[in-house]
Amino acid sequence: MRLMKNISKLTYKLTIASILVVGMGLSGCSTAKKILEVGEAAEKNPGPCPVAFSLYEASRLVEFKGSESFANVGFTAEINKVRSLCRYVGNKPIHSDLSLDIAFGRGPAASGRTATYQYFVAVTRKDIEVIEKKVFPIVVTFPEGVDVVELTEEISDIVIPRANENTSGANFEIIVGFELTQEQIAFNADGKRFRVSAGKN
Repeated sequence: MRLMKNISKLTYKLTIASILVVGMGLSGCSTAKKILEVGEAAEKNPGPCPVAFSLYEASRLVEFKGSESFANVGFTAEINKVRSLCRYVGNKPIHSDLSLDIAFGRGPAASGRTATYQYFVAVTRKDIEVIEKKVFPIVVTFPEGVDVVELTEEISDIVIPRANENTSGANFEIIVGFELTQEQIAFNADGKRFRVSAGKN
């Protein structure tokens, strides 16, 4: 599987929120837009695309500087949406494009206005094994007066190997999430949620 190209699109909001995230990318030239432009004469995919989703335990990130309270929240992040497209070509590997909507937050205990986050993208044989996992850093700068930054990561040309043309994309999964500490994973697994904006309402 080859690594792909990332394209990030940023928007800013003047609210505070706390969040967690996952992700990774692969290389190549085709993008989701290009796949949509294959034309009316193109044949439909002979099989389903691999399911793409964020791993629950790794879909949010909340940094605490001390106990779990609003005053101790540092930087946060959350994967809000995962979208994917794919293309079959004969007996060749399946090519998939991925788009991630991620929100990043800056809480009252955050140090500075710039934070580096890490997300992973993993391709797996469903319920069997991880074929490949890649980790990607994202550096986010919060402008003065801005506590939430929303970003779209576009990962193009994820190559998914298959034994032959009868091997379906349903046998594979694309899983994204944040690189977290054991404490952060446990926080998510317990179903806890900590919205920084709650402190203002």
